[in-house]
Amino acid sequence: MAARAYWQGQIRLALVSIPVEIYSATKSGAAISFKQIHEPSGQPIHYEKVVTGVGPVDTDEIMKGYEVSKGEYVLLQQDEIDAVKLESKKTLELTQFVDASEIDVLYYEKPYFVVPADDLAEEAFIVLREALRQSKKVGLGQLAMRGREYVVSLKPCGRGMVLETLRYADEVHKAQGYFREIPDDKPDPELLDLAQALIDKKTAAFHPQEFHDRYVDALKDLVERKRKAKGETIIEDKGETKSGSNVVDLMAALKKSMGGATADKTPARKPTAAKPPADKAPAEKKPAARKPPAKKRA
Repeated sequence: MAARAYWQGQIRLALVSIPVEIYSATKSGAAISFKQIHEPSGQPIHYEKVVTGVGPVDTDEIMKGYEVSKGEYVLLQQDEIDAVKLESKKTLELTQFVDASEIDVLYYEKPYFVVPADDLAEEAFIVLREALRQSKKVGLGQLAMRGREYVVSLKPCGRGMVLETLRYADEVHKAQGYFREIPDDKPDPELLDLAQALIDKKTAAFHPQEFHDRYVDALKDLVERKRKAKGETIIEDKGETKSGSNVVDLMAALKKSMGGATADKTPARKPTAAKPPADKAPAEKKPAARKPPAKKRA
């Protein structure tokens, strides 16, 4: 395997230990990077590590320090930090199993591929993988990587397994603080039917390769146009998209999104009887035509 293992150690379940290697399952996507430039000279700006009253310093003179009080630091060498003993540096002990649905999506952070470290570890690895798959459970434990201990989950993925780092409880905001002001109203059944029909219409298999970062493409296009414009300012103003805020607009938008496919199937709302304008007086009645008087008999 060409990639370099992100972590090497063992998964332990009771008295069973399985040597494994962990590899990052993600990579950085396309991005546009900018440098800070001194406009008058056109030269890039550099940053130096400086000490107040001393000036620039060499990298080998820099140590890590922890501030214990204002202006007072405890200095630590990297070797001292690396020597901190923690069992989870080399061992992921599965201490609990839960249903995957019990872990809120907010806690998931980053995925890693898990593979057996050698041929001897394959049998135990496969047994654990299939046991997790058949029980539909996710294993939980703690693992130390790159100067930090993480809560992690372990679950089957094809022939291998995927480990995902999880955020600690104090790293996740409580949703109630953000959702409290949203009214607990029941949606209009007709609107709900239209929304569900629109979801069904757009339902398809997930193909991640069909998505790409359009913002990066737009920035590349801007850079090219700016180069051709020779410094001329280029600002696009496409205007803001206005969205309706009432039920009538939402109904029209949903029906238009469906292309009129459900317009005939959706029961029409009863029209409200038109009322005469308040500022107009009712029309005066014309007097009835009088009948001519009957002729007297002779």
